[in-house]
Amino acid sequence: MNDSTGDVFVSIIIATYNAGHQLAACLQSISAQAAKGIEVVIVDGGSTDNTMAIVQASGLPLLQWVSEADKGIYDALNKGVRMARGKRVYFLGADDRLLPGFSELLAKVQDDYTVYYGDSEGYSDKGEVPYILMKGSFSKYRLAKFCMNHQSIIYPKIVFEKYTYNLRYKVFADYALNLLLWGDAQFKQQHYPISIVRYNLSGFSFDTKDPLFEQDKLQLIRQGMGWKMYMRILVKRYKKKLLGKKDDWAP
Repeated sequence: MNDSTGDVFVSIIIATYNAGHQLAACLQSISAQAAKGIEVVIVDGGSTDNTMAIVQASGLPLLQWVSEADKGIYDALNKGVRMARGKRVYFLGADDRLLPGFSELLAKVQDDYTVYYGDSEGYSDKGEVPYILMKGSFSKYRLAKFCMNHQSIIYPKIVFEKYTYNLRYKVFADYALNLLLWGDAQFKQQHYPISIVRYNLSGFSFDTKDPLFEQDKLQLIRQGMGWKMYMRILVKRYKKKLLGKKDDWAP
């Protein structure tokens, strides 16, 4: 573990488990960034392959890591936030790759109460990336309908003094958090049309269901965004049902 604090601006948190076949390229994409002050926090679930050997050989100047059993991805991410030394945090998968645009977006990050986010480029061997999830700004209404890409967002760390990833949700805990955050007047959101990451759609969330989130989603919208947004979504779903149209309600 590299204990040199340096001038940490952002902490990139990566949850891993037997990710040796992907992690080296991921870390290389971080090393190639023009921006300075990037800390990498690896939260490993007790890998039995060469994952930790890759971490320890990475030579990253600002690095923290831990390898121990956890309760899943979001437990690992919560742990990573607690370890992070940056005032901003960013979450990356071992099978994702940062693009040069990440440094470009990072240069625009200034306010400690603003969530900054860019665009993503998707790749997958299981299907095309849904454009709706990857590009453009997210109003409250758009977010209430569709999950945005977690890897497009740079959060102020102070967000996680108020919120944590709810372990009740195995796949969409980040979506649940964003539904609350986008309705929180304490924080602003700022989008820039900059592609910052290549996101692997073949990962865990691609074909894993989260029935508890689907069950709770309407109430999360009500809790985070209020009754007006809750009723707007409810009426839209009801009208589509009456017309026999496919519901575009997306978790």
